[in-house]
Amino acid sequence: MARFYSNENVPPPVILELRRLGRDVLTSTDAANANASVPDCEVLAFAAREGRILLSHNRRHFLRLQLSRTEANAGIVLIRVNPPA
Repeated sequence: MARFYSNENVPPPVILELRRLGRDVLTSTDAANANASVPDCEVLAFAAREGRILLSHNRRHFLRLQLSRTEANAGIVLIRVNPPA
């Protein structure tokens, strides 16, 4: 089953729902990387080392990084969260 690494901009309700559905989600807080100003390239490298799919709301930066990388990784899921109406 796919394992995810969520960077700090993914809203907690998204993480909670994925976990409720039985998904393995490691957050930046779980990994002691929250509020540490970790550069995006290092966030992606961490996910790759852990064999996890990166889950992020930061589409522009991570899409650019993914397209420029030559190292293998498990992938990226870029989400868009709309605020409640």
